[in-house]
Amino acid sequence: MKENGPQKLVIEVGKATSVSALLIRPKGARACFVFAHGAGAGMTHSFMEQAAAGLAGRGLATLRYQFPYMEKASKRPDPPAIAHATVRAAVKEAARHCPGLPLIAGGKSFGGRMTSQAQAKQPLDGVRGLAFFGFPLHAAGKPSIDRADHLAQVDVPMLFLQGTNDKLAELQLLKPVVEKRKPLATLHLVEAADHSFHVPARSGRNDREVMNETLDALAAWVGTI
Repeated sequence: MKENGPQKLVIEVGKATSVSALLIRPKGARACFVFAHGAGAGMTHSFMEQAAAGLAGRGLATLRYQFPYMEKASKRPDPPAIAHATVRAAVKEAARHCPGLPLIAGGKSFGGRMTSQAQAKQPLDGVRGLAFFGFPLHAAGKPSIDRADHLAQVDVPMLFLQGTNDKLAELQLLKPVVEKRKPLATLHLVEAADHSFHVPARSGRNDREVMNETLDALAAWVGTI
């Protein structure tokens, strides 16, 4: 891997599809986070870039990757079966490039949910835990917990990094979901942050401080599992 940037990879998903990926493995890395993007922006979105760089500074490698629809510049997310296959292929690639490192899988919003669904259907090889940046519990303005049903089949530790102003996860619904899955589930609330982990000026904080808090929480949680 280049010292001044991420290593570019190509991940084969089945026989006819491949996607791009970016690996950052700092010296002395203690784990690798297999990091999926959200529904509306790919692996090079500023949030993904900042998170990957920040995790590297905290001793965590990251493998960011595209879902096939994003690779094709489509706005319509892949069907779950294709997304799940992509998650599995990315986990396999991370294990190949980071032998011996514990694997954590998850991602931003849609990417995190596709990862948890894949884990629920069949455990991801070598994955010790799942971490979600803004788990999308429901659509905006449509409160529901149906999207959490599959979490009952997840048997590894889970970390929910969630803004208190996230319109895709009303706290009165999310808190009981997490409580029900304890001790496997942990909830870290980021005060005043929305689904994009943006905070208003009146909060007295800025987005960089929120990012640091969120990554500190993830790095500390990895140390516990």
